[in-house]
Amino acid sequence: MSHANAALTPRARLRLAKLMIEDHWPATIAAKMFMTSPPTARKWAARFRAEGPAGMADRSSRPRSMPSKTPPEMVKRIVKARWRRRLGPAQIAGELGIAASTVHAVLVRARINRLSHIDRVTGEPIRRYEHPHPGSMLHVDVTKFGNIPDGGGWRYVGKQHGDRNRESTAKRTGKRHARYQPNVGTAFLHTVIDDYSRVVYVEICTDEKAVTAIGVLERAIAWFADRGVSVERVLSDNGSAYKSYAWRDACAALGVRHKRTRPYRPQTNGKIERFHRTLADGWAYARFYTSESERRAALPGWLHFYNHHRHHSAVGAAPVSRLNNLPGHHT
Repeated sequence: MSHANAALTPRARLRLAKLMIEDHWPATIAAKMFMTSPPTARKWAARFRAEGPAGMADRSSRPRSMPSKTPPEMVKRIVKARWRRRLGPAQIAGELGIAASTVHAVLVRARINRLSHIDRVTGEPIRRYEHPHPGSMLHVDVTKFGNIPDGGGWRYVGKQHGDRNRESTAKRTGKRHARYQPNVGTAFLHTVIDDYSRVVYVEICTDEKAVTAIGVLERAIAWFADRGVSVERVLSDNGSAYKSYAWRDACAALGVRHKRTRPYRPQTNGKIERFHRTLADGWAYARFYTSESERRAALPGWLHFYNHHRHHSAVGAAPVSRLNNLPGHHT
């Protein structure tokens, strides 16, 4: 297939060549008619004379030989360093004594020039999983954000102004650390996300104790039930709240099976870990908040946007769109 800027298509080349070979047109006149150069016209005429209509097809521009091509043994060493140790082109080039551009070209040809699909711990391709229907698995976890002092935090107003805002807020609330440093407190966000649909439920709490986590789970299950989702399993990390007997008994009373991730393997709970990053970028630090109450007031609206309007790359649409095809709805 001809490229977008080709002056002659294979069909036009054939007409040009026939005019010169069969009708004996001069190269200059035929080239002018097809708006090309006389040497190009002679080239296609020579190919038509030697190969016939088949010679009008496009040919590869790849050279027959490449003396400077990277040897296969070097390619294997580059790929091995990339997969096993996740090194970048500059680091690999320094070890092997070749140009970083050569390493990058090899990685592009091998389609491993990005590390987004490589497990950072093992270096192996990530084994992704997804449960078959909504409610089959809920991921639960807690993330923390420092409260915003009155007047704004240091991220937007700078460190000196932010420190003054923290001090004035601490004077108003009377909260201090052990060394009398201003304490504006911490927001504990208990998050619950459905594995299949990525629909999320979030509550802001004052701690991460077991009784608080249990209350969040109970309300989350009721919230999902209002949307036609029956919860079967819950996956958590090995936090103290989720290892407690109270959590075990609460899961049994709710009729859900509790599972925990393998120690030191947060990738197993990666869906909720990735959501926490989205939560920080899209809500917690997305814009300038003059107080913690202003930021908390913005959370329900952002959650509605995330569940109902934001395009999720893994789902291909808004997460709530997957709640329209629940098990048994179309039997």
